[in-house]
Amino acid sequence: MKQSIIVVQLIGILLLGCFNVQAQNNTGKVSGKLTDKKTGELLIGVTVLVQNTSKGAVTDVEGRYILQLEPGTYTLDFKYMGYQTKSISEVVVKNGQVTTLDIALDEPKSKDLQEVVIRGSYKQETINALYVAQKNNPSISSGISGESIRRSPDRNTSEVLKRVSGASIQDNKYIIVRGLSDRYNTATINNAILPSTEPDRKTFSFDIIPSNLIDNIVINKTASPEMPGEFAGGLVQVYTKDIPTENYISVSLGYGYNSQSTFKDTKGMQRGKNDWLGFDDGLREMPGSFPSSRSKYAVMPLDKQLSLTRDFKNSFATENFGAALPSQSYQLTWGNRIRLKKDGSFGSIISLTYRNAENIQPGSRFDYDYTKAASYRFSDDIYKYNTSIGAIANFTYVKGNNKISFKNIFNRILDNNFTDRSGVNYDSNSDLLVTSQELVMKTLLNSQLEGSHKLNKLDWKLDWNLNYSLIDRNQPDMKILSYRKDIGSAEAYEAQVPFGSASRQASRFYSLLTEDNIGGTASLTVPFNISDVKQSVKIGGQKLFRQRDFKARVLGYIWSAYTGYNESLKYLAPGQIFADENIVNNGFVMNEITNNSDKYSAESDLMAGYVQFDNKIGDKWRIVWGGRGESYYQYIKTADATGKSIKRDITYFDFLPSANISYALNEKSNLRLSGSRTVSRPELRELSNFVYYDFVTYSTVQGNPDLKRANITNLDFRYELYPGVGEAITGSVFYKQFKDAIEQYVDPGSTPNRRQLLFRNAPSASALGFEVELRKKLDFISSEPFFDRMTAFTNFSYIHSTVDLQGYTSDGNARALQGQSPYLINAGLQYAAEENDFVVGVLYNRIGARIYLVGFEDYPDIYENGRNILDFQISKRVIRKKGELRLNVSDILNNEAIFYQNPVGADKKSYKKNSDDQVISSFKYGTNVSLTFTYQFGLGKKK
Repeated sequence: MKQSIIVVQLIGILLLGCFNVQAQNNTGKVSGKLTDKKTGELLIGVTVLVQNTSKGAVTDVEGRYILQLEPGTYTLDFKYMGYQTKSISEVVVKNGQVTTLDIALDEPKSKDLQEVVIRGSYKQETINALYVAQKNNPSISSGISGESIRRSPDRNTSEVLKRVSGASIQDNKYIIVRGLSDRYNTATINNAILPSTEPDRKTFSFDIIPSNLIDNIVINKTASPEMPGEFAGGLVQVYTKDIPTENYISVSLGYGYNSQSTFKDTKGMQRGKNDWLGFDDGLREMPGSFPSSRSKYAVMPLDKQLSLTRDFKNSFATENFGAALPSQSYQLTWGNRIRLKKDGSFGSIISLTYRNAENIQPGSRFDYDYTKAASYRFSDDIYKYNTSIGAIANFTYVKGNNKISFKNIFNRILDNNFTDRSGVNYDSNSDLLVTSQELVMKTLLNSQLEGSHKLNKLDWKLDWNLNYSLIDRNQPDMKILSYRKDIGSAEAYEAQVPFGSASRQASRFYSLLTEDNIGGTASLTVPFNISDVKQSVKIGGQKLFRQRDFKARVLGYIWSAYTGYNESLKYLAPGQIFADENIVNNGFVMNEITNNSDKYSAESDLMAGYVQFDNKIGDKWRIVWGGRGESYYQYIKTADATGKSIKRDITYFDFLPSANISYALNEKSNLRLSGSRTVSRPELRELSNFVYYDFVTYSTVQGNPDLKRANITNLDFRYELYPGVGEAITGSVFYKQFKDAIEQYVDPGSTPNRRQLLFRNAPSASALGFEVELRKKLDFISSEPFFDRMTAFTNFSYIHSTVDLQGYTSDGNARALQGQSPYLINAGLQYAAEENDFVVGVLYNRIGARIYLVGFEDYPDIYENGRNILDFQISKRVIRKKGELRLNVSDILNNEAIFYQNPVGADKKSYKKNSDDQVISSFKYGTNVSLTFTYQFGLGKKK
């Protein structure tokens, strides 16, 4: 495996050598986007002229333009019917570089002023355009622009999202908005709903999208009719780049160190020779000779069963793999723009990524009975091996008023986790030694064909999108093997191989999930005037069909005979016990315990339509309002514990009205009021009766076919002040009312050694909170350039949530919503030198303790304690600004992750060390240090 990684390193070095030849083009470019100053609407067909030259351009259907000019200083004129002309001076064009100039045009207050030319400088207009982008999003939102992303040292989308107000990143990839769990968030990419990258939960792994391919990101915290209706925390909208402004090849190489893993000895069960590529080589596949069902195998004679059992590879041995290598990441990106006849252009962006990491996560696990007595105490060492390969391929054709794009994302992840457990189970009077190997391979493919068209001189605009997603989750040959002896006994450990029927203690598990998503959206925007004030109406629809199939096989070893068996076999080591010579009449044989509930099929069908009005009243008021109707059909075919078939199909129709009202106090500040109704639907997995055994948490997880979708009412009020470019001071108050909120809870019939997790609807819940944000340059301290380039930012969210427990507890006392953090803190400080040649940043994040699992009367809720997370980032441009070095240090404090219970009846919900709080699990992630080098090769042609 290490030789394979070295090959990848050599390929990266060769790429640097092969592409270190570039033809210099003695020109530069000016590019940008034209918008309406009051509304932020894109302006199509704006004429851009370069004074004292014959050069010019016209903005396309996205309001964008590109000019290719010789190095120098120019004045640009921007002309558009119905708007005041702008003339921008001091636009500097440098050889081989792109100068970005976004322009905001304003409608004249009277016809007499229409011919007046507004004059300004490049620096002045850049600031004005940023003000427009900050102020004019119709909904309450937080975002980060492509320019801000270019200034940051962030490597992927999850790192970018850490900078967004009210957002937090969990496990370095999953987003939390306003402290709400990920089930209340929805993500879109280029306006198409992203499928979940985790089939068992509603979430998206944002670390798979490289930051250099993002155009901009917006997190909408309130709804509007054009948005999907399924969110309450945030709608994360990611827009990727399509047509690059220059031709280039970018190569990136990165290496990382983890404080508790790198260069430490690692171990696990046998690895496949293709694991480093993210694919299994067949090592874990179920033998092709094994029968396709439990019933076929059960009727076979013992001799045949023994023969089939020997076909399974004996791969239970624990192997030492030596020192863990540093994590590695490589990226190759190609951007190309071809100018076609009659002002057409074709753009391509293709990116390939590869990542590999080995981590060791030591931890402890406990559980307790109702008397607070410990049921078990385990020490776990989890050895994680992760490989990820990804590709993005975007192709876009633009000509005049038309744009068509074909955009694709592919990601393949291999997670191989080996758990080495030792400890005591007091309930069974056992000292235990257990090993487990869990390998999961996940595939995501998302393809979109989208178009945008200006239809006529009346500025009607048609947008459409067709999309397909494939999700595949393959979990081949999860193995568990447990050894025990009496507590404190001097006897040897013996394997826990049962008689008669298999158990989890000596088992093999196989599962496969496939899901297809087919969807489309379309919208027509029609502008019109009322009293010479521009208005618009947008009519649109959406379709998303999902189909999922899941099946599992559960197998385990048992003694092949009740009497006359070779008892000495149970003392053999893991690598020897199930060798072929022990699969005999007086040894072991495979037994299948797959149930009818270990498979399910499901589908859902969403059809939506909406009408959205965008009304301006005078110069101050703007109202974006309307209604969205969503018809949602869901079907699940599963079975109960007896094997009885269960089919559930239901159709919900939800009318989801929304209104976003904004009042411009002045050029720099707004007041906003928003109200909306949204929903939260159960994931398909949550509707299935399939029971999954989670070895690490010692729990089984089962769905509920009778789950209902949750209805949510949202109210928000916000004040915004934008004192300077890139600066913001905002304050929000929000309220959410949930009906039938979906929660995961511990079954009251559970015991510590048989903890079962189920899903249910809480009758009602509510959340009331406020959010404040401050982003300010430090130039008020001093006029020195150092302080002008220093920006401080912080945001704080506080949320008080309650769930109505009538019918669930005897006293009916309220508690917080599952997964809802009571507070969230983000803070940071960043210094950016001129032209971002040198950037340094520090980021801090913390979320308050939140309910991880809902307990019951004699078993308190399990909380996840908050962690202080401190990150440091630094980047420096090198080699004539074509290269960049980035150093990232994440989780510097390396606080322990703690899951705990407060004593029964305790008023407090926080965790205190060395108290009567009961720790359920604790572990550390380690501090990560990564160094990345990126170099961009220009591919301009000689004149």
